[in-house]
Amino acid sequence: MTAGLMTEGEARAGERLTVGVAARLSQYLRVLTQAKKMGQERISSQEMSEYTNINATQIRRDLSAFGKFGKRGVGYNIDGLISEIRKILRTQGQHNIALFGAGRLGQAIASSTVFADHGFNIAAAFDTDQGKVGQPIGDSTIRDYGELKDAIREKNIIVAVLAIPPEEAQRVADDVVGAGVKIIFNYTEALLHAPADVTVHTTSPAVELLYALYFHLT
Repeated sequence: MTAGLMTEGEARAGERLTVGVAARLSQYLRVLTQAKKMGQERISSQEMSEYTNINATQIRRDLSAFGKFGKRGVGYNIDGLISEIRKILRTQGQHNIALFGAGRLGQAIASSTVFADHGFNIAAAFDTDQGKVGQPIGDSTIRDYGELKDAIREKNIIVAVLAIPPEEAQRVADDVVGAGVKIIFNYTEALLHAPADVTVHTTSPAVELLYALYFHLT
């Protein structure tokens, strides 16, 4: 990419994205990050379409709205496009997150690279089980739940990941919001109540499967 290429894109990146555009850009970023890990240097809109189920024309339209990224017949430079999409989504740099729950799911999350690949660092992990406190989890060490307020403040944590029993989820959500967390990534089936300025994202493999099944059968 040449200097000054993103003049228009940087201006557009300062605007508030629609939910649809932000969601699609996030999907593109996921594909690009994985392709980079596999050693790929360039990718076409058609390839991205195959991995996201988003029409290639829509992909080109989305990206062209923020600048001139690729060349016809050559495709997109993966490193450059990852950098620019992160700027647009305002996610460049490293972000600290807190993991709650050191059971099998929590251990799987901590040992996965899925967060690190996108600039998220598990800066603190908590559990109420005193038998687990002090034990390693990923690149961190399990801390006592009672330390959450101090840890969230000290490490500037804005995201909490809940990998805990559903009956404990609302209490933990209330505690982390009270400590200043603005984003909750909920791996439980609990329906969480949170203030309007806090984003709660609940992930459910079953719901994702039903969504995919609907479009496959219709």
